[in-house]
Amino acid sequence: MSVARAASIDDLRRLARRRVPRVAFDYMDGGAESENGLGRNRAAFERLRLVPRYLVDVSVRDISRELFGRRWAMPVGVAPTGLASLVWPGADFMLARAAAAADVPYILSTAATASLEDVARAAPNHGWFQLYAGRDEAIVDDLVRRAGAAGFPVLVVTVDIPVPGKRDRDLRNGLTLPLRPRAEVLLDVLRRPAWLLASARAGSPRFRNIEPYVQAKRATSLAEAMALQTAGNFGWDRLARVRAAWRGKMVVKGLMAPDDVRRAADEGADGVILSNHGGRQLDAGPAPIELLPAALEAVQGRIPIMLDSGIRRGGDVLRALALGAAFCFVARATLYGVAAGGEAGAARALAILRDEMDRTLGQIGCCTLGELGPDRIWTAD
Repeated sequence: MSVARAASIDDLRRLARRRVPRVAFDYMDGGAESENGLGRNRAAFERLRLVPRYLVDVSVRDISRELFGRRWAMPVGVAPTGLASLVWPGADFMLARAAAAADVPYILSTAATASLEDVARAAPNHGWFQLYAGRDEAIVDDLVRRAGAAGFPVLVVTVDIPVPGKRDRDLRNGLTLPLRPRAEVLLDVLRRPAWLLASARAGSPRFRNIEPYVQAKRATSLAEAMALQTAGNFGWDRLARVRAAWRGKMVVKGLMAPDDVRRAADEGADGVILSNHGGRQLDAGPAPIELLPAALEAVQGRIPIMLDSGIRRGGDVLRALALGAAFCFVARATLYGVAAGGEAGAARALAILRDEMDRTLGQIGCCTLGELGPDRIWTAD
């Protein structure tokens, strides 16, 4: 099967599994610990049913959605992914360009393997910047400054990594930077010549946004430099510091508790992305969509509540919007696409989701996203 003939995100996942080595596939596909959180994300969507209404004229449909003063082609953006070029060299640019072509937002990670300045030029007017606020406030301040200078309109502050998660698949595969694969991992890599050749040409993945600070901090590796950006002491006071320094829209990503969502609104956040990091951090946590109604109740419409984690179908997006989400984000879906077929694969992933959203919207008797509401949801026991 070719990328162009992929009918679903699962098809792209199967193609990706064949094209990239296990160390790369497991990095994007895996979750924390026993991966119960990963499964819970999907199960939570599966419990939600969309109630159709028939005898309605749905011949003309519109799935565009306004967010932060701009209308996007559909209510799905590309979530941030660190170390994306491990999946395929140049993945950050591929994802950014695919998002721009689809007219949806792309969130670039602090831990990206492309610099924020280069991505801003590659996908003008479509990029947001995701900030990992680490221990060194000077680095945080400079990243915020650089994001503003590059023209990113939205800063997404990720707060759900006070301590790095334990990812068993990565530990078993011996994933480190720079890459030093064990014999059995190397044998698997050698069975993927296209990935190996592309990776050899590109060189070892590098955290381009953190590189300027490595020499100054005398870090022994880029991985150690990224560890400097994991902060167990990032609290509301430091979030307020970022808010004061950032002139654009600020979104807080990774909150789950309704009281935290309410306080983020009180502290000046312009939006919140409910997220459990795709099940890659706290294995015992709930699925974001399970907490969506409580989060909406907490803010009473003051700010938009968005979410990620577990979305594999266009119908999943409509479920979230019917419950009140303003927007959704995907990461694995487009990463599977990149792994399966580069930029064309990422574009195919977004096209699949768009087609499924449009079809499902018509199937349930709606012409616009504004017609979605809780009355369209039936929850299974």
